[in-house]
Amino acid sequence: MSRLVENLARVAIPLGIVVSGVQYSMYDVRGGSRAVIFDRLSGVQKQVVGEGTHFLVPWLQKAIVYDIRTKPKGIATNTGTKDMQMVSLTLRVLHRPDVLQLPRIYQNLGLDYDERVLPSIGNEVLKAIVAQFDAAELITQRELVSQRIRDELSHRASEFGIRLEDVSITHMTFGPEFTKAVEQKQIAQQDAERAKFLVEKAEQVRKASVIRAEGEAESAEYISKALARAGDGLLLIRRLEASKEIAQTLAASSNITYLPGKAHGNTEGSQNSLLLNIR
Repeated sequence: MSRLVENLARVAIPLGIVVSGVQYSMYDVRGGSRAVIFDRLSGVQKQVVGEGTHFLVPWLQKAIVYDIRTKPKGIATNTGTKDMQMVSLTLRVLHRPDVLQLPRIYQNLGLDYDERVLPSIGNEVLKAIVAQFDAAELITQRELVSQRIRDELSHRASEFGIRLEDVSITHMTFGPEFTKAVEQKQIAQQDAERAKFLVEKAEQVRKASVIRAEGEAESAEYISKALARAGDGLLLIRRLEASKEIAQTLAASSNITYLPGKAHGNTEGSQNSLLLNIR
């Protein structure tokens, strides 16, 4: 029995060592990742290892795995514009490492390469670009400012082996002095528009008055010419028309009674007829 245990121990110990050695000599590179091999004798190898299961020499070699998927990074800064206005800017940067540059990135920057590089160059580029524009231009030419920042930041990041997929301005606020100046400008523009409207309205009223006066003068001129041609006949016609309207109005009233006068041998009625208002 003791001899059997000894035989099992002799087999189990080497087998355990072999299994442990195989486990330590294998490593996995998951999807969206790449690996860099560090060799204790030759240093960082230039070859980048792709996805899958791979082998290395235990203790002598070590695998450093990088996530190469696109990741967001926020960069914030406070800086001055060309016209000495303070502005607070926040950038959203989508970045990933250049796969072929991973050995150099590990040698120079390590695994936290984005934390070491992007805040530094981001603040530098933001301050340099914003200083070339006035505060008002940052608002009216925002797309141009974003493009300038994107181009310059992409160029600087490529020097460190970092690729930028997108750069956008997500936040922009100005100091209280500029905000107050903008509000006062808007109020002044509204007052100017209101004054312009009042001037145009007064001009239209003046034109209407002139046209009305010209019409009344032309009408008076026509009436004067008609009176000159027809004499008092036109006035008599107007009087008869007015009398007819008055008579029609009185006839329609229930409180009016007509008492004719006596005839004096002529066909026309007497001038002594009466109208009584009976209440």
